[in-house]
Amino acid sequence: MAVMVHSKYGYEPPEWVQADARLDKWCKDKRRAKQHGAFRLENKRREIVHTIRRKYDD
Repeated sequence: MAVMVHSKYGYEPPEWVQADARLDKWCKDKRRAKQHGAFRLENKRREIVHTIRRKYDD
């Protein structure tokens, strides 16, 4: 039987603790990106239009 490790979710096998850590990191990164507008198409369109306008204004 595998050694059980105490994590913030209780006692789990080491493999599960690693998987939980990866999932927590992924969720944290996704939440941070969402807060900064990484998934908003409006912001991307504005950047593209702004870049195109600057290119043709020069």
